[in-house]
Amino acid sequence: MEKISVVVNTLNEEENLPRALSSLKGLADEIVVVDMKSTDATLDIAQKAGAKIYEHERVGYVEPARNFAIGKATNGWILILDADEEIPESLAEKLKEIAAKPKADYFRLPRKNINFGRWIRNSRWWPDYNIRFFRKGTVTWNEVIHSVPMTTGQGADIPAEEKYAIIHHNYSSIGKYIERMNRYTDIQAKMLSQSGYKFIWKDLIRKPVSEFLSRYFAGEGYKDGLHGFTLACLQGISEYILYLKVWQSEKFVTQGFSIGELSSEINSAKSQFNWWKLDPIIKTKNFLVSLPLRIYRRILSENG
Repeated sequence: MEKISVVVNTLNEEENLPRALSSLKGLADEIVVVDMKSTDATLDIAQKAGAKIYEHERVGYVEPARNFAIGKATNGWILILDADEEIPESLAEKLKEIAAKPKADYFRLPRKNINFGRWIRNSRWWPDYNIRFFRKGTVTWNEVIHSVPMTTGQGADIPAEEKYAIIHHNYSSIGKYIERMNRYTDIQAKMLSQSGYKFIWKDLIRKPVSEFLSRYFAGEGYKDGLHGFTLACLQGISEYILYLKVWQSEKFVTQGFSIGELSSEINSAKSQFNWWKLDPIIKTKNFLVSLPLRIYRRILSENG
């Protein structure tokens, strides 16, 4: 079996890092920690765990530092792990089996996201596949936040089962969500502007509404109860802040804005909500029982 290197990027992760590193016992032949100038006990924790430690400039998000970290790994197989994640024993055994008899060059792993104390099974948070395990040289990241990595060779998915999922301790508090949202939307707004997008005030309604509906209804976030509703709202708010920051970057340029146009946008949002709110009911009924609702929804679509 080829040896496995585990790569972890860090920035002030003294709270999470011990759990992440502890989960690697029996799996990692080498641990590479690339730190972005932490000011807490992160480096001490990594050193005590026997990790190889390297420094990278602080860039605000992980993608630019990933390739640097991968380049420091010396083994044939590489596992990418975030500091707020951990590897369950069943997944560790699965990865060792793959390294011993690989049937692909890179693998997408499911991720079990824990948000506000609960595993979120819907809301587009599961199975949350990410390319995390690969032969060295087959996967590289570009520098776009939340980007999909570039790959060569053959890929495969590890089954979307809880026992094979990375455990991701994502948001433990509303404050941490807002802190991360503020940091990420700064970066996303800059990239959106650089892509040529120009702010339109109507997007302050359209984008958040679309995000909420896609999470709560299309992604069946309602099955996650209050957690699903809360996360869908927060994701919508994140979109609202993102487009406000683009407006800010354009020096708060004045645009035509009327009560009539605002009313039209709100009515459009209401129509979308009314269309989607029938979805959970339709999905729980047989075709004949749900037929009147299907017809009503068709009428809503035709009337905009």
